Amino acid sequence: MLTSVDRLLFVRGVPIFKELRDDFLVRLASVMDELSFPAQHTIFTQGQEGRSLYIVVSGRVRVHLGEQDLAQLEQGACFGEMSLFDAEPRSASVTTLEPCDCLMLTQQQLYDAIEETPGIAVNIIRLLSRRIREFNRKLNAKETETPAPELHGAGRSLGG
Repeated sequence: MLTSVDRLLFVRGVPIFKELRDDFLVRLASVMDELSFPAQHTIFTQGQEGRSLYIVVSGRVRVHLGEQDLAQLEQGACFGEMSLFDAEPRSASVTTLEPCDCLMLTQQQLYDAIEETPGIAVNIIRLLSRRIREFNRKLNAKETETPAPELHGAGRSLGG
């Protein structure tokens, strides 16, 4: 269990909360739930409804689609943030690789935070944008590694 000072120091270092005032961070950190998960525990599954963001305090988690790993996240990383902004089900599953402690921020807590300090929304948008760019880079790298299948008849004119 984190003390209130440890919690503030930790939250202050999380990228989406950078640039926020300490008085605001104190309130935000105090409303987050602290959760502990054992190794190999599925925190949530793809397709499940979700209304909360998680921040890894200790341990590591894997973000995956079935058996295909998308990412491994460590201390200070957050996950589940997309479900806070849309009504869509979870886009991937998250499972612990080792015992993990996480802080959880609910949709309502986040909306209250954004209303008070809109800068947090900009930080989350930046985080989502970075993740999409990284995913695109990985996809592009895979496409250049795998030769494209040869298309039979490519380049022929249909009119003959």
